[in-house]
Amino acid sequence: MLEQTKAATSVAGAAEVHRRVVELFSAGRREEALALIDPDVVDHRGGTSGDHKGVAAWKQKWEYLDDSVRSTIEHNVASGDFSVNRYTVRGTHPASGRSYEVTGIDMVRVWEGKIVEHWALVDSPAIGHQLGVCENA
Repeated sequence: MLEQTKAATSVAGAAEVHRRVVELFSAGRREEALALIDPDVVDHRGGTSGDHKGVAAWKQKWEYLDDSVRSTIEHNVASGDFSVNRYTVRGTHPASGRSYEVTGIDMVRVWEGKIVEHWALVDSPAIGHQLGVCENA
């Protein structure tokens, strides 16, 4: 019974930290959100970008995003130290004023109340298509 209680606490902890980071980011409270990111976090961005390490890399990623970007969690699944969100990302391209709305998925691993690993997929071609910069999406 004690192991089940520990597992339930761990699941709630990972999902809660994940949810809180998304909410704080979407509310423009990025410094508060960064407090929930471990100093040695690994952000598995994939592609030619590869892995990025540390809070400074995470902060730089967020600075690249326009302040209009908002994420709404549509569904969460958590197990142990892991939490996965399916979410809707909305934003407005600053130069054109055109808006976009796409689906994304991200997964985090939480340890001692902070995100220590992150993986994400967002429909970038759909963003390009909605902004009129990508013809084949």
